Amino acid sequence: MNRVLEQLNHLLGRLLPRRIPLLYLILTVLLLLSVVPLLVFGLKVSSRNRQELQTNQQVLQSTVTSAIAEEIRLYVQGIDGQVESLIRMLEITGAIGDVADPNYAGALDRSIRSFVGGGDNVRFLTIVNAEQRGRQGGVPEVGQDDFIRQQLSKGFQAAHLGNAFHSGSFLVHSGGRSEPVMVMARPLTVRNDFRGMVAIVVSLEFLREQLKKSPGGLVTYVVNREGRLILYPDEKSYTVGQDMSGIEIVQSFLTGTEQAIVTTTFDLEQNNEVVTMLGTQAPVPTLNWAVIAQKPLDEAYAAVYEMDRYAFMLGFIAIVLSLAIGYYSARRLTTPIQMLAESTRVIAKGDFSRRVHLSSRTEIGELADTFNLMTADLERYVERLKQAAQENHELFLGSIRTLAAAIDEKDPYTRGHSDRVARYSVILAEAMGLPEDDVYKIRISALLHDVGKIGIDDRILKKPTGLTAEEFEVMKQHPVKGANIIRPVGKLREMIPGIELHHESMNGRGYPYGLKGEEIPMMARVIMVADTLDAMTTHRPYQSAMDMELALEKITAIQGTKFDPAVVQALIKSVEARRLKLTPQMVEV
Repeated sequence: MNRVLEQLNHLLGRLLPRRIPLLYLILTVLLLLSVVPLLVFGLKVSSRNRQELQTNQQVLQSTVTSAIAEEIRLYVQGIDGQVESLIRMLEITGAIGDVADPNYAGALDRSIRSFVGGGDNVRFLTIVNAEQRGRQGGVPEVGQDDFIRQQLSKGFQAAHLGNAFHSGSFLVHSGGRSEPVMVMARPLTVRNDFRGMVAIVVSLEFLREQLKKSPGGLVTYVVNREGRLILYPDEKSYTVGQDMSGIEIVQSFLTGTEQAIVTTTFDLEQNNEVVTMLGTQAPVPTLNWAVIAQKPLDEAYAAVYEMDRYAFMLGFIAIVLSLAIGYYSARRLTTPIQMLAESTRVIAKGDFSRRVHLSSRTEIGELADTFNLMTADLERYVERLKQAAQENHELFLGSIRTLAAAIDEKDPYTRGHSDRVARYSVILAEAMGLPEDDVYKIRISALLHDVGKIGIDDRILKKPTGLTAEEFEVMKQHPVKGANIIRPVGKLREMIPGIELHHESMNGRGYPYGLKGEEIPMMARVIMVADTLDAMTTHRPYQSAMDMELALEKITAIQGTKFDPAVVQALIKSVEARRLKLTPQMVEV
């Protein structure tokens, strides 16, 4: 056994040098204890910035698609309302009994001219009785189109069964150009007795123009439940009615059962090349359509890749610089290893402010000066990375504030509401001693707590008088709508409880789910107090702004039933300490 060990030691002695040069030892130490921590820290900062930039792009796509889906819904709803008004007119004049009666011909012709000429969206209108005789008006070539006639026939069949009819989208040619249109039909009945049909051919050109305005190279289009193309911004690329079901993001809409916005990546073949895309689909429930938005992943995350390239370049420069300085310094080093190791261990933990304090006029002093210069460069580089991270974080918060401000701007009485609620919420959370991470989440959630109002009809949102019971039920949907808008964005999922539950009550009489007590997350309990405080102390259509004393009195009166007493006490404490002050509200009346 001893002989074997002797042979092994002899072999190692021949393979390894009798003495390792101090140059190599010191150079290795400098690299390991200076460059490696810098790279690890840089990778961590880059990863966080990458996530925030990706989140910003996903929020943008979700916002664009949901806004277009809502615009389509409102557009079709408005046309339906016009048709309903025309039917009411027929009922009032008695023409609904038989629209082919010559006694009503003049009045019907005037109504048809008024309806068709009242806007740019109706291309053709026909009103017929049960024998399909009646009056019509509009663009002649549209009414004479064979495919239009087929769709009108289908509409008559649906109306005869007492059903409304919405066709798909298709192209018609009139005035030397083609445009997408759809046929809408409604039955005419008298005491449930079928008397005929009102049908219109509606232009969808306005909606196609809206698709062309999608920002930042985003391509948006609309498909139906069969995967057929309804609208596309560039009619030369795709044809209305084309089968789009082979696209993965369209398949997710066709196979999905939830009426929610979904953002995901998928592969798409373009010009015989497979391109990875970032796609979002937002359903239009009333029409069984979906708005699809897509953008090449390389373009969507261009800022991310640019940041990675910049970080790599700086990291490479830092490594080259460290090698050069380390090699130059190591050549002249005779410094005690203990002092160098002690200083570098501190630097390896991330404290780049540490310096080697050594007074010497020999090579040891030169080593100390060079090492201090290196750490100073590294400290400045780390500070630049921190500054870049802070700027990206501020960009993320700016995007959130911009979205919140855009929602608040829908109603002059709520201008600045989200920003004030966020400020009050942060003050309350800090007064309660919540962890810094929870305070940050509460701040973001408070800024977005009313994002669901983007899905509420402006006629309800901006109504200058009190809401009816039905209108209030619609308004109560905004927390759930807001949660659905944010849910596809993974970075913001932790903020959903404050958005979805800020109208719950401690006694279980709130909405949307009737949670009570500890079932309500602390995030939502804080935001509901801040939201109520701002609502009480700002001018609204249904009340004048209260002063702080009266608002505190009313909030305190319902603590325990509506609000968490701990949050209310934090509010009182913050007001008494003059940390929470009301912000004057500018209201346009």
